[in-house]
Amino acid sequence: MLSSEGMMIRNFEQGDMPLLGELYNSVTSRENAVFWWVGDEENWANVYCAFENAKMVAKGQVEIMNIVPPGRSEESRHSIYLNLKTIPEREEDYDLLESMYQTLFLRALELKETLSAEYKTTLCVGNNASEIANTQFFEKEKGFCQYNSLYRMNHNLNDTFSVPELNKAFEFATWMMETSQEEDHYLELEAEVWPETPLGKERLSQFKQNPLWNSIVVRKEERIVGSLMLWQEEESGYIENVFVLEPWRRSGIAKYMLSQALNYFRTHGLKDAYLMVLTNNDSALHLYESVGFNLSSEERRYRIELP
Repeated sequence: MLSSEGMMIRNFEQGDMPLLGELYNSVTSRENAVFWWVGDEENWANVYCAFENAKMVAKGQVEIMNIVPPGRSEESRHSIYLNLKTIPEREEDYDLLESMYQTLFLRALELKETLSAEYKTTLCVGNNASEIANTQFFEKEKGFCQYNSLYRMNHNLNDTFSVPELNKAFEFATWMMETSQEEDHYLELEAEVWPETPLGKERLSQFKQNPLWNSIVVRKEERIVGSLMLWQEEESGYIENVFVLEPWRRSGIAKYMLSQALNYFRTHGLKDAYLMVLTNNDSALHLYESVGFNLSSEERRYRIELP
């Protein structure tokens, strides 16, 4: 707990929910801000709030996103992300931002100590392109550098779309990954596609706790050649980790899996779905547009290396 000059910073508590709702409404009413929800109580050790005069004026949290398993490239990095938001009238209050940042930074260092020292760890932040003031704090004051940018793409599930046929050489299935061995097998495939930022078992476990979580796979002769994960985020469907292994790309597999994912959301009564894609990934952008996704917003991500 940190307290100075009428401001108090402490971990989030159940009784703070009404104030959190007010903060969320004030932040998101002006721009399409990236605002993390606090999650379950077990996560509140990573969530900090600043209070003044019985009002929540800022909220921040940190979370381990990627854990590199043993034996990966030396260039691989664990990653910890942070999210820090203030009420709109305080978005350029660098004293407030600095106090919150230092609290989050210390928590990030504690989380780093739980990760293997075999790999370095990056501290990252993601903001909507419109969040200029918040981003300037991280760039100018804390030395964060942009490393990628992603588009959010939305799909209206009320729109009609056709489901392509899957080549008879392939087999489609859903896969709940019910055993630890199945999870390990998936993570090996996922790390083959994204070797520098593998998902890790803890993050996969978090994904599986989301409502309507499922995974879709396409196999050829029992070998998984393509996959995606999907679940419900608030009132929308969300699609994550879409991949097809070489040499089975450009075979219509990704388009087929996406169409099946959209049907899955439809059958569960959802009205829209979304996903995130790197802005420089032209082939993926064309793929998603071909099944009815449209650009909605841009998120820019920045990072520093933790000592």
